[in-house]
Amino acid sequence: MAEITYQPLKIFNTLARKKELFEPIAAPYVGMYVCGPTVYNNVHLGNIRTFLSFDILFRYLTHIGYKVRYVRNITDVGHLVGDGEVGEDKIGKMAKLQKLEPMEIVQRYTNDFHDVSAIFNLLPPSIEPTATGHLIEQIEATQTLIDKGIAYESNGSVYFDITKYQAEGNDYGKLSGRVIEDLLNETRDLDGQAEKLNPLDFALWKKASPEHIMQWDSPWSRGFPGWHLECTCMSAKYLGKQFDIHGGGMDLKFPHHECEIAQGKALTNIEPVRYWMHTNMLTVNGQKMSKSLNNSFLPAELFSGNHELLDQAYSPMTVRFFMLQSQYRSTLDFSNEALKAAHKGYKKLANAIRIVKRLTYSHLPEIEADENKKADILKSIDGFYNAMNDDLNTSVAFANLFNMVKYINMLNLGQLQTAALGEDVFTELKQKFVVFFEDVLGLKEELAEGHAVLDGMLNLYREFKMVRNYEKVDEIRSYFKKQGLAIHDTKLRIDWAYEE
Repeated sequence: MAEITYQPLKIFNTLARKKELFEPIAAPYVGMYVCGPTVYNNVHLGNIRTFLSFDILFRYLTHIGYKVRYVRNITDVGHLVGDGEVGEDKIGKMAKLQKLEPMEIVQRYTNDFHDVSAIFNLLPPSIEPTATGHLIEQIEATQTLIDKGIAYESNGSVYFDITKYQAEGNDYGKLSGRVIEDLLNETRDLDGQAEKLNPLDFALWKKASPEHIMQWDSPWSRGFPGWHLECTCMSAKYLGKQFDIHGGGMDLKFPHHECEIAQGKALTNIEPVRYWMHTNMLTVNGQKMSKSLNNSFLPAELFSGNHELLDQAYSPMTVRFFMLQSQYRSTLDFSNEALKAAHKGYKKLANAIRIVKRLTYSHLPEIEADENKKADILKSIDGFYNAMNDDLNTSVAFANLFNMVKYINMLNLGQLQTAALGEDVFTELKQKFVVFFEDVLGLKEELAEGHAVLDGMLNLYREFKMVRNYEKVDEIRSYFKKQGLAIHDTKLRIDWAYEE
């Protein structure tokens, strides 16, 4: 790994409730597990924010030299309506509503998740395991916990024994800050509670009722695995008994991640995860995003603008840029004003990436070096790294990126000569801007037409202008405008740019 001269990477560890220096178990290798979607419906924006946040982490760790195994699962069984211990499986319920096989539902919404992820330019994980593909591991883990005396069978279901776990010196609730006594007071009387020794005990395996359409054989009953167990088994299989990073939305801290810690510790006697990371929620105009409030929208509605709360359509990269303007642990509020501002900001960056890729260095001995500008450019590059190393503070990282844009535009307009920066600083500006924009932040240009087509149209514009065919000139201007582009006709050159 190349020597890093800026501040080392620190991430906020939910378990420690503070930022900690990131020290992988076996550098340069990093194991990262992120709870993936339950594929019973279209992926929503809250999901996208979480997966985008860990896409950035995956990209950045790779950029600074780590070899990352990124595991993100697909939950295709065991996640019950209401996230509790009783009720219908979310996928099974949707299968009944749509009169389809459960695995048709799984395939349909897994495809949707992959399609939307690609639209937002999320990198695929290294491994994408499914819960149903790891039933053997879950049954084996359940049996191991029974053999250890920390789980018990009751009426065909198997439960994790919180009392025994606590008696062995553990601290159930330490991740979320929940206190056992308070949790007991909050516990309501629910169907199935009578099977448990303790109301807080959670299911490792559930006996299926006759109408439950997703069920498999096990030593205890025909049933299905508990929601929490799948992640413990899949993360351990692909990342080991203890791994570096486990991520997800803050809504998963309790009970899902809390139960993962308990299961993992009980199975191996070691803490399963070094760093727990959680993304914050989305709000809309200051209110929690919710279907009941009719203020939630799907990605497709954002792209089309077809929603009563939206003034216009917003492109995928505009939304990606918008989401990254807030650090992942901050609440992110959707509003038309914020999205419109994000549209302008993204277009400024998109124009800069076009410009910087075509800039070339010219050695002009008569041009004096501008040490202040050189120092400011290098300060922005270091500032980008320092921001990312400060718990992925993409908001501050963008501020440094926009300072680099200022110099790219000055070079483009002839207000600054490349020679004034020197070849080393110019090359660093060009290379780092492209890498930050494309590889680290995962942004890209969005064009209805390719560059070759637009360049060809621009050549026609020049020819029509030379022969004073202004009707055709106006037609070409109109064509560009419909693509969200503008023709810049100046003394220096004729070029096109994204409308900001």
